Amino acid sequence: MGGLALFLYGMDKMSNALKNAAGSRLKSLLARLTTNRVAGVFTGAGVTATIQSSSVTTVLLIGFISAGLMSLTQATGVIMGANIGTTVTAQIVAFKITQAAYLMVAIGFFIQFTAKADKTKQYGKMLFGLGLIFTGMNMMSEAMSPLRGYQPFIDAMAQMRNPFLAILLAALFTALVQSSSATTGIVIVLAGQGFISLESGIALAMGANVGTCVTALLAAIGESREAKQTASVHILFNIIGVFIWLPMISTLSDWSVALSPIHPNLTGVERLGAELPRQIANANTLFNVVNTLIMLPFVGGFVWLAKKIIPKTPKPTISERPIVAPKYLSKELLMTPDIAMNQAQLEIGRVGRRVCNMMNALPPLTSKLATQQEQSAAVEALGKIETLEQQVDILHGHILFYLGRLRKEPLSQVQSDRQIMLISVTDQLESIADLIEDTLVPIMDKSLHAEISISPEMQSTLDEMQSTLDEIQDKVTHALLDSVNAIRRGDTQRAKRVLNTKRTLNALLDKVLAHQAERLVEHNPNRLQLFSIEMEWTESLKRVYTVTKRIAKLHLREKET
Repeated sequence: MGGLALFLYGMDKMSNALKNAAGSRLKSLLARLTTNRVAGVFTGAGVTATIQSSSVTTVLLIGFISAGLMSLTQATGVIMGANIGTTVTAQIVAFKITQAAYLMVAIGFFIQFTAKADKTKQYGKMLFGLGLIFTGMNMMSEAMSPLRGYQPFIDAMAQMRNPFLAILLAALFTALVQSSSATTGIVIVLAGQGFISLESGIALAMGANVGTCVTALLAAIGESREAKQTASVHILFNIIGVFIWLPMISTLSDWSVALSPIHPNLTGVERLGAELPRQIANANTLFNVVNTLIMLPFVGGFVWLAKKIIPKTPKPTISERPIVAPKYLSKELLMTPDIAMNQAQLEIGRVGRRVCNMMNALPPLTSKLATQQEQSAAVEALGKIETLEQQVDILHGHILFYLGRLRKEPLSQVQSDRQIMLISVTDQLESIADLIEDTLVPIMDKSLHAEISISPEMQSTLDEMQSTLDEIQDKVTHALLDSVNAIRRGDTQRAKRVLNTKRTLNALLDKVLAHQAERLVEHNPNRLQLFSIEMEWTESLKRVYTVTKRIAKLHLREKET
């Protein structure tokens, strides 16, 4: 049990280190997914070989599908490839380089505590975890050695000759520890001690493939229909694969023996210990590769069957639908911080678009002079702004909660800085929404309901003032759009353009002040009321631009680091 604990801890350390070290490459690899099922298989195999867990890959897929970034057809090919990728762990374990285990632990520990570069530290953690895997295997092997003469245990192992029992036990154990690699490791240890035959080892490896589906099943609970369908595809693929090979375990055994090295110089248990681990690992690889080749042409059938098992649910009525819900935030993606922050960035983009729509919906301040029909349209626009502000508040809460949960994951300094930046951007966007709702909308409402009589002499001055106010509003709206797109697309040029708007905007604000100074000397009784409304309007727009600049600066600061 102590050896198993070390083995699982080592797997966890190595998997986390690999995910952090390969985070950006993992993103680009998944971003290149196409509807090509063959590309999906290679992608699934590559990602799973990198992060050492088909369960994690499937959970990631569920997250992508829940976020609407991938179709079920795309995911099916990746799932098939993931089963191939997970056999890499068995191949590594089967080499039995336990002699180097302590050296790996020592070197890995030294690297992770002395390296300054974060990526180098991750490689140190990866080596440390790999060393613990082999140390745990070595401990399990030594602990089981005395059981060779313990008859009850030998009798129990003899029961493994029944493939159905072997598959069931391995599936249950894998579901319990949620790691097919752990089950495979134990199977290889048992084989190395001569406790089980090759056929029993193959049956146990098959059971591990079925048991690993439980993780995906748990991840799909409470998720979208598409996510549940993805989990069902994973289960179907593995169970059908077992049924295909169950009557042909002896054939698979013969193939793996033919592909594995032999040691004729050894005899008895020593020979079994040298040959069986490699044979079981090769049989596991063959099982998954051949299954993929057989079932790849039937991806459409898997998708159809999954949709039959998990059918569409009736659409909620309008009254049942939430005012807005997050689209890209999936809890399954939290285990890969780089991807999770990308998703949060996409959701922030949705918030940004709503804030931009609030600015675009603001009528020009001339609404106080408009016709009755135009005034009605302006009032309707203000109601739309209120709805958008409510949506911004809801999404803002979801994003902050999501980024807060991300903090529980092991983050590098770069990831931590980015997380803080995303939180700050979300807060700034919510502040702009509040400024629009709490300051600009009341000013507009005041101007719409103000009873102001305009003399012909005053009208010409107002026309010139209106042109300047419209230009200020337009500049602030465009700056806000640029800052949002700078965050969404990683566009540094747009962020710089926001900062460069300051000079033009200041010139326009000076022009407004000059106009106001001239009008204050007029004898029109409404001049002070107009002055108050227009100055409040320009000051509020200026505050919106100030917060917009902060967003642009946050983006530029992140790019500099």
